[in-house]
Amino acid sequence: MFEGVMNESIIGRAQKAGLAQVRVHNLRDWSDDKRHQKIDDRPFGGGAGMVIRAEPVYRALKSLGAFKKTGKPWVIFLSPQGKMFNQQAAKKLSARKHVLLIAGHYEGLDERVMAWVDEEISIGDFVLTGGEIPAMAVMDATVRLLPGVVGDPDSLIEESFSTGRLDFPHFTRPGRWRGKAVPDVLLSGNHRLIQDWREKESLRQTRKKRPDLLKNR
Repeated sequence: MFEGVMNESIIGRAQKAGLAQVRVHNLRDWSDDKRHQKIDDRPFGGGAGMVIRAEPVYRALKSLGAFKKTGKPWVIFLSPQGKMFNQQAAKKLSARKHVLLIAGHYEGLDERVMAWVDEEISIGDFVLTGGEIPAMAVMDATVRLLPGVVGDPDSLIEESFSTGRLDFPHFTRPGRWRGKAVPDVLLSGNHRLIQDWREKESLRQTRKKRPDLLKNR
């Protein structure tokens, strides 16, 4: 599932340039079931679904350095119960040298494993079949913030959520398309007027589409 995301576009170029390194590990490699590599079992107390067993996760964490006294990775579990992921969280993660993402599955992990999880993250109030897609989303949002990954760093400053508001509208050539014209101010060459227009439009877009972002402003 991860190959395309890891090797294409910005993340692929970041890895080729040595700015980031992404590795995928299969929990089944640490299963104590040598024959079937099974990592899940039925939950105590009954109920639907299966639970990922503690032992394979423990072995994986130990093998990947999660128990080291120094230089240990920041361990994240992707789960609907986690704290909502946003741009500010991505910025914090981009400052960490080594992040280890655990993609949940089935009904989740044996709760005893959570003692070694540093942070629990959700990408929204909905349930997916597994944590792979959330892991890819977190990876993409974080890697693009690493120094040198995005060609023009200024583009990261003005984009949606970086300023607590949504981005302003964008236009490109031609200046008139199917009877719709680009705002005159963007063609004026007056950078101060353009900046003022962008600030006002950013605020207008936020009020219209995401007024919740302005509640604490």
